[in-house]
Amino acid sequence: MTDTTTTAPRHSTLSRLYTGTGAFEIVGRRKFYYLLTGAIVLVALLSMLIRGFTWGIDFEGGTRIQLPAAEGVTTEQVETVYSDTLGAEPVSVQTVGSGAAASIQIRSEALDVEQVRTLQNALYDEFQPAGPDGVPTRDAISVADVSETWGGQITRKALIALAVFLVLVSIYIAVRYERDMALAALAALFFDMIVTAGVYSLVGFEVTPATVIGLLTILGFSLYDSVVVFDKVEENTRGILHLHRRTYAEQANLAVNQTLMRSINTTVISVLPVLALMVIAVWLLGVGTLKDLALVQLVGIVVGAYSSIFFATPLLVTLKEWRGPVAAHTRKVLAKRDAAASRSVPSGETTVGAAPVSVTERSAVATTAGAGAPRVAERSPRPGVRPTGKRAKRRH
Repeated sequence: MTDTTTTAPRHSTLSRLYTGTGAFEIVGRRKFYYLLTGAIVLVALLSMLIRGFTWGIDFEGGTRIQLPAAEGVTTEQVETVYSDTLGAEPVSVQTVGSGAAASIQIRSEALDVEQVRTLQNALYDEFQPAGPDGVPTRDAISVADVSETWGGQITRKALIALAVFLVLVSIYIAVRYERDMALAALAALFFDMIVTAGVYSLVGFEVTPATVIGLLTILGFSLYDSVVVFDKVEENTRGILHLHRRTYAEQANLAVNQTLMRSINTTVISVLPVLALMVIAVWLLGVGTLKDLALVQLVGIVVGAYSSIFFATPLLVTLKEWRGPVAAHTRKVLAKRDAAASRSVPSGETTVGAAPVSVTERSAVATTAGAGAPRVAERSPRPGVRPTGKRAKRRH
């Protein structure tokens, strides 16, 4: 018996990525992505509970001492001078910047005036830091104090800003979208916050007010990416309850594929300036505020792109198919395909021991049974086929 079944054309991964024809199964593999997302959240939460955060001086209060990094001076030498002078260990000693702009920054608990003066003298006697004119001077050692009260106020204002942002976002997506889309978008936002905070905890990045500003920025980016995908899902699923060729999940997966390249391009374009900002901040200028802002944006942009593609839309489909008209429509479409597949098996042949067939391929069985064979229900469009732009001719 000659096999007359036509095989769908195969295209390269890059071609399928650009055409967005639904070749990448994302919604259909949502259980895998749920497990992956859950594992990421679990690691982030465990890191926050076990390791905690490295809070900046603006949140905890304390004293920051900074001196030019002369050639041959190491952070270990500076830490030794601090310990020998004050009889206690500093919170941190690190080199900031590079080249002529490099400096050594000491962060410690709050010091009184006498302790600051003693430490300045000890650092000057040991390292002879030079001022802008190249002449050694004690004024080259700068000191900044932040009280615990000020740190508490900064923390409180940061939390208030975050809460206001989330409330406004919730109101917007509740008005702009239906309930399930709003829930999925909010879940993606919370995922982005938890994972970004977890990365900061895991790696030990210092949390500063600039970090909070960056967090608000990347949450806006994540929301934008989710809105783009949801707009396409809304467009693809409009009136789907009156049709019986595709399910809601298949149309949502097609929407993700159609916006996948846009999401990748947006992420890459957003990451490049952040990387440039990190290079300028860390290696050229030594500006700690820019570094903190760039770090949280870099982490958040990547996490936000993941959540909008692999978490928000699959979660939306799960909520839709949980109950209601979409769930009933999905059952009806799958039942129709099963019936069409069973009718298309020629009599006298058996299906015992046959390989399992996926849902989207059930209706594709034996559609070429012969010219005189009765017509069966149309099969669902095969993922990955390049669209021709032409409507199929109506058959009578």
